[in-house]
Amino acid sequence: MTRIPRIGIGGPVGSGKSMLIERFVPILAEKGYSVSIISNDVISKEDADRMRTNLATKKGLLPENLVIGLATGGCPHTAIREDPSMNLSVIEELESNHPDLDLIIIESGGDNITTTFSPILADYFIYIIDVAGGDKYPRKGGLGIESCDLLVINKIDLAIMVGADLKLMQRDAEINRKEKPFVFINCKTDEGVLDVAEHIIHDVLFGSLPKSTITQKV
Repeated sequence: MTRIPRIGIGGPVGSGKSMLIERFVPILAEKGYSVSIISNDVISKEDADRMRTNLATKKGLLPENLVIGLATGGCPHTAIREDPSMNLSVIEELESNHPDLDLIIIESGGDNITTTFSPILADYFIYIIDVAGGDKYPRKGGLGIESCDLLVINKIDLAIMVGADLKLMQRDAEINRKEKPFVFINCKTDEGVLDVAEHIIHDVLFGSLPKSTITQKV
């Protein structure tokens, strides 16, 4: 069975994890990439339900069978780091039932700046914070901010309202992340979202044509 590339997306509650996914997945789809989403939450499956396409209204992100909601029942990082067996089981099923997928996205439940993904679960790690939490986040560091493959700083439109200094956040991100990339975005206007999609394509999918494209050629 071919291993399908996986990216993990983590960040605090309300930072914009689900909205980021909802914004960049259509960009990947336009380029021919087929994806599936596993959404982890402690109790509910609300985010997953929202991302599923409603057959009546045709609103939603993906078909129901490609959006899996997991209620982990405990600390969010446990299901993506200490004991990712629940997620790995779902991934195995997805790889068996949908070998044509190009990418599996694993969304963590809202957690703190120590969040990381087990390397056996995710090949690439995106960590998202938001400006509304204050401009201190990049300076404070933490495993999520320092070790992720791509740091996303969301809600830049709120900076002026909460007194956050974007230049200070940029400086601190450069110091703490060394050469690792980071992007500023606004999910509501899509500013910077294309940059995130391009990082995913270049860093994770580069060198491989979308399987849907390969199928069409055959």
